[in-house]
Amino acid sequence: MKLTKGYQQLIDEANARIVTLPTDQAIARHGDPDTVFIDIRDVRELEREGMVPGAFHAPRGMLEFWADPDSPYHKPVFGSGKHLVLYCQSAWRSALAAAALTDMGVPGVSHFAGGFRAWKEAGGPVAQREPHKG
Repeated sequence: MKLTKGYQQLIDEANARIVTLPTDQAIARHGDPDTVFIDIRDVRELEREGMVPGAFHAPRGMLEFWADPDSPYHKPVFGSGKHLVLYCQSAWRSALAAAALTDMGVPGVSHFAGGFRAWKEAGGPVAQREPHKG
């Protein structure tokens, strides 16, 4: 099967039109009351790796539904007017997610370079997530 676009081209195209914060700038924004970190990883990743303290968990598969105020699944954090800093493990999914939210017209969206792996390597704070019960 020959694709017309592979995942890397999609990520490159997204990165060309979204805001990517250097990891140190993202860490510096942690604790800013006008910034919300949005973790788009799978819940199992959060349980295994931890997460940015205070981050809002929005699974990638629900992101567009949670961001749209006309959706029955809408989450108010997406209309808060705060700067939304998305992240995943390696900054691939977060690039695509930031592009999707930007395309939807959500203001103040970015992600950070290197993802949560780079956050941890740079000494960013990490909180443990309680295991999901259900």
